[in-house]
Amino acid sequence: MPNYAYSAIVPTVRWLAEEQAIDPRLLPLLRAVAKSGSLNKAVASLGLSYRHAWGMVGKMERTMGRSLVVMDRGRGARLSRFSEKLLAADEAAARVLERELAATVRALGRETPLTLEAPRGVPLVIHASHDLALAELRDRLVGTGSPIELHFRGSLECLASLVRRECDVAGFHVPDARFDSAEFAPYRPLLPSRGLRLVRFVSRRQGLMVARGNPKRVLRLADLAKKGVRFVNRQPESGTRLCIDRLLAAAGVDTASIRGYQMEEFTHAAVAATIASGMADAGFGIEAAARQHGLDFLPLASEQYYLALRQSTLSRPAAAALLDAVRELDFQRRILALPGYGAAEMGSVVRVQQAFG
Repeated sequence: MPNYAYSAIVPTVRWLAEEQAIDPRLLPLLRAVAKSGSLNKAVASLGLSYRHAWGMVGKMERTMGRSLVVMDRGRGARLSRFSEKLLAADEAAARVLERELAATVRALGRETPLTLEAPRGVPLVIHASHDLALAELRDRLVGTGSPIELHFRGSLECLASLVRRECDVAGFHVPDARFDSAEFAPYRPLLPSRGLRLVRFVSRRQGLMVARGNPKRVLRLADLAKKGVRFVNRQPESGTRLCIDRLLAAAGVDTASIRGYQMEEFTHAAVAATIASGMADAGFGIEAAARQHGLDFLPLASEQYYLALRQSTLSRPAAAALLDAVRELDFQRRILALPGYGAAEMGSVVRVQQAFG
């Protein structure tokens, strides 16, 4: 009896708003905005006119009564929280349809031998803490045609998204410490040991970024409270914010004494750029971002960056492509060229207990 390959159907979801179908170009546009951080770049990548795209967004915002794209002066464009949830729901629904289709084929296969080829159009959704190496990985995967969506968020928020099944992969970084240590307390509830796998990604150095020449003489954490020193922070729930808060507490520095402690940016690059522009004197982040912007750097902590995903996700073609890219020697050499980065055991897949002891 012949073996039929059942691979022509790719599950898709059709969304309605006020009983009217959403323009099929809207969700690809939102994904492109999330990827590029610019409406101009997004419409160019999709072959749309700016006027048409902005008109489509405005029409759907009026229909839904929700903001979809937020335009930040001088910072491009970003998705609203509603748009992020819409994209997450679209991917979740597609995965449900994929599973149902696979179950149907398995049932039919009891009578007729059939095989199901996994749909290639469903992207791997990654929520990850900001990292220069991960941005490099995204560019390599996009260049190979592997479907991937990368959204930068705080480490704890990324792991929470994985628990809620709003993403396929969560990128997070943790200090070099044991799982039962105090430093690990915020992460433990979000790292179930059953069914979860961790991909070792990179190690990084974090520390104080200061203007070139360190004119304010910021040599230790206590100096952040000196008169005339302006600080720029990272957002709550980011792994970097957890790290600096822990270090400040250990050094006995009251955060209320630090000018600019409530001034927050969402990436290492943004913190470095704020200092380089003269809007702040010091910040906390990775060495590579500091060097990129010509800043001086004082190392204070080392950490490991992981990619968390479910065991079942490892069987997806997009996940296999991600692992292949991480393990490429050329990619690892490029990462080692970044200041403060390490690549020991990069690409190895381990259990939670193996990673943290």
